[in-house]
Amino acid sequence: MKALSVRQPWAWLIVNGHKDIENRTWPTRFRGRVLIHAGKTMTRDEYDDGLATAMHVGYRSFFPPREQLERGGIVGVATIVDCLPPGADASQWHAHEQFGFRMADPKPIPFVECKGALGFFDVPAAVAEQLRQMHELGAIT
Repeated sequence: MKALSVRQPWAWLIVNGHKDIENRTWPTRFRGRVLIHAGKTMTRDEYDDGLATAMHVGYRSFFPPREQLERGGIVGVATIVDCLPPGADASQWHAHEQFGFRMADPKPIPFVECKGALGFFDVPAAVAEQLRQMHELGAIT
């Protein structure tokens, strides 16, 4: 199972259907379902920047307090449907100078602790098995 590590609060915004683009300095040809991994670290400035950016693009709903954001594991799934070039401006979430991975069908899932990695990575076998069992029990659809 492929995963992509995203720092909080961006991971929360993606899996809860608010942020439709994940910005990266590199392009991808990958298309399909991907696990969203919330990175272990998040500074106060990163949290504040996420909140300010969300408000700037018009997000006005509930935003979880910093201490409630889960970190260091799988927090959801989404489907990568496209990779937009820098300057495409197809979404308010797309940083002008970066590639934008367009996300669709996001869904939060129960937290599963997992070490992250750079780029796309395969989750360890034990994590994949835990996710399969959760799916079979209906916790992940």
